[in-house]
Amino acid sequence: MDQVARRQVALWLLICSAMVFAILVVGGVTRLTHSGLSIVEWQPIVGIIPPLNPTEWDEAFEKYKKTPEYQQVNHQMKLEEFKSIFYWEYWHRVLGRLIGMVFLLPFLYFWLRGRIAPPLIPKLLGIFVLGGLQGAMGWYMVKSGLVDDPRVSHYRLTAHLSLAFLIFLSMFWVALGLLTERSRVSRDVALQGLQRTGFWLTILVGYMVISGGFVAGIRAGKAYNSFPLMNGHVLPPESFLIDPWYLNFFNNMALVQFDHRLGAWLLAFLVPWFWWKIRNAAVSASARLAATLLLGGVFIQIALGIATLLLAVPVGLGAAHQGGAMVVLGLLLWLNHELRAARLPGDSA
Repeated sequence: MDQVARRQVALWLLICSAMVFAILVVGGVTRLTHSGLSIVEWQPIVGIIPPLNPTEWDEAFEKYKKTPEYQQVNHQMKLEEFKSIFYWEYWHRVLGRLIGMVFLLPFLYFWLRGRIAPPLIPKLLGIFVLGGLQGAMGWYMVKSGLVDDPRVSHYRLTAHLSLAFLIFLSMFWVALGLLTERSRVSRDVALQGLQRTGFWLTILVGYMVISGGFVAGIRAGKAYNSFPLMNGHVLPPESFLIDPWYLNFFNNMALVQFDHRLGAWLLAFLVPWFWWKIRNAAVSASARLAATLLLGGVFIQIALGIATLLLAVPVGLGAAHQGGAMVVLGLLLWLNHELRAARLPGDSA
């Protein structure tokens, strides 16, 4: 795989990564505006065409009127209001289909032209399968809110969110490896320590994504809207009211929000320490830049999270906080890559 082909494939994957970021933000707005249950059918092909005339709009609205959300929450909604929530969900689904096309068609082109190295093909096919699973999980999630309770399952929502981050992680990591090769083994003990720390910080960000999914799913951000304490407590006394005890970690607003806060506190202490270690280590200029951007990104993300909480999750801040999580993940992946890149210390990108 020559250098030109590597850069072309990397650019394509970076474009796909940016589109996944975009759909994450749109999905956040869709959730926060309670638009996700406005389209009651999953039609991967014909569903790309929205209602085009009053009759079709009336038909779509009548289908929505049969849902628990309309009957229990939005029974006073008018057609124009329905259109506004319909379009958020519609563009979310269209963007998902567009990502599939932007991934599949160039992949087939590069593959047929022999511009993809054989070891890379299974990885790219795996990403495509993840994309298909994400679409199915999206509908599986929506379906849970069309039965009795006008809320989607928070377990399915968290799975849907986590899959989006996994797809982004996979695309972005492969793209970085195509732009600069990574060394598989380092004999530098100090560098090995930084690499291990970077890996565990990535796991911690993954934990934050999952715990954030549960916060969003049970709308825990609407409660305990104070900081740094939770209504005067470090851990609210009602954190273990549900029986059996382990369900509190998924269903109890107090404990779910506490768990998410705990991850943020860990990042607030660990990332500056990691930045200081990298600043004083023999690493590349690119690694130092990535560490500094990560430090700034984490504190902006924490500030967004606090503001979102204090203001009881306004749409704009909530969507920005969700998108910020993917920015932090991207910066952390870049830093992990730079700590493994086959580049001499002090070299620039």
